This record gives sequence, C-alpha cells and structure tokens, in this order.
Amino acid sequence: MNRKKVKKSLYLYIAPGLFMVLAFVYVPIITNFIYSFFRLSSYSTSMKFVALDNYRRLFTNETFPIMIRNNIYYCIISLIVQVGFGTIIALVLENKLVGKMGSFYRSVYFIPSLISLTAVGLMFNFIYNPMAGMLNGFLKTIGRPDLQQIWLGDRNLAIFCIIAMSQWQYTGYIAMLMIVAFQNVSLDYVEAAIIDGAGPLRRALSVYIPLAKEQLLVCSIITIIGAFKLFTEVYTTTSGGPGNASQVLGLFLYQNAFLHDDMGMAASTGVLIFVITVTLSIIQLKLTKSGQD
Repeated sequence: MNRKKVKKSLYLYIAPGLFMVLAFVYVPIITNFIYSFFRLSSYSTSMKFVALDNYRRLFTNETFPIMIRNNIYYCIISLIVQVGFGTIIALVLENKLVGKMGSFYRSVYFIPSLISLTAVGLMFNFIYNPMAGMLNGFLKTIGRPDLQQIWLGDRNLAIFCIIAMSQWQYTGYIAMLMIVAFQNVSLDYVEAAIIDGAGPLRRALSVYIPLAKEQLLVCSIITIIGAFKLFTEVYTTTSGGPGNASQVLGLFLYQNAFLHDDMGMAASTGVLIFVITVTLSIIQLKLTKSGQD
C-alpha cells in the first residue's frame, strides 16, 4: 500500500514538469507544423489550406541558397572555434601549471557569454564602423590603412564579421562545459597514463577527450542548434544586408512573421530549422555511438 502511495506521489512531482514541456515545447512544435500547411495572417482568424505551397515558396525563394550557405558557414566555423578552441582552453585551464589562477581565468572566459546579444551586436556595430570604428582605427594606427574595409557593408565580409563576433562570446561558455567534464575524469586513469610516460598532449588525446566525449557531443549539438537558430547577431548588425548577403533562416522567419505578416511562410521556415537541427543531432549521436558504451 505504501509503495502505491509512493508511486502516486512520484507522478505528482513529475506532472508539473511534464505539463510545462508539453505546453511550451511539444504543443507549439505540432501547432507550427500544422500552420505550415496554411496561408494565414496574425490579423485574421481565417486560414486557407495551401498544402505544400509554403514549402515550395520557401525552397524556390532567391534568398534560400544564401540563407543555407550562411547558416552552414556559421555552423562549421562555430564547431571549429567554439568547440575546438573551447576544448583546448579547458585542457589548458585544467593543467596543474595554471595553478590557483585557474578559477580567475575561468571567470574571464565565461563572462562574455553573460552579456546580452543585443548589447554585443551594438558594440560590434561601433567596432566595425568604417569611419569611426575601432577596427579600422587600429589598422590605421599600426600603419596598415590598406587593410581597412567597410566591414558590415561588404557583401563578401558581412557574414564572416558576424560569425567572428559570436565566436568571441561563446568559446568561453563551451570551455566551461568541457572543464566540468574533465574534472569528472577519474584520477586513476590520469595517474596510470603518467606512470606509462604519457605527456600532457597524449593524456589529453588518450584520456581526457575520450572520457569526456559525451560532453563534447552535447557541446557540438548545442553549437549546431545555435548556428541554425541564429537571429539576434544578424538582426542587430546588418538585418540581413547588404542586400541579402548575410540573410539567415532565423531572421527570414522573423521578417515573414512580423514584417510581412506571412505566418505560413514563417511556420514552414520554423519546421525546416527544426528538421535540420534534429537530423544533424541524430547523425551525431549515431556517428559517435553515444550511450552505447
């Protein structure tokens, strides 16, 4: 009898969290998927079923290849810089040579991730300003005015300037996640590697990284999802310009929903982002054989 009461109490504890997940995650996903088959407006209750027409318009839109290309650029560079360099920073900070300063450096690297994305965008608008910006001013100071650019106004440079801005902010966040994983590695393995004569590099490659691969996978998935949800960084700097050179899926969704009042197109874009991120996450899980050890 007591066991039945315990089970009932467990369900009562689980119910609020389950309700919130259903209400704020799964129901919106399903609703958005349904809306993607309709032509609808936020100012009207009428809905017109258009089947796959929203997807046809999305895939044939002239900016679609540009958006996919820019999101892929952001994804690849973020994996290399945020996950790659973040892991290296974590390994360095966990080295005994860093000593008591490790906690100070961890705080220094993590603080940028706490800054508002909007504030970062506005700050880099000033840094990239071609007339009074810090970047062109620095190049002039060191005697290289030939390298000065209209950074956010150049069709070929705009998206990479935005990507550079984001790497600065989130590399430290990934480093902190990896530090937690490295701290959970058993010292028995580390000591055994030292006895076998393994140096810092060999210990990192053969002990720390393999034993922290689950966290490395989580960091990679977080980074990929963030790359295809990219919005604020672009919105606060170029708004997709010049022209559509720095357009991305997240900004395209926002513009269709709130500027063009094309909720069906916005919904289909949201479904595409969801499918891409889920598919890439599943591929990563399969390739790394996560949870099968």
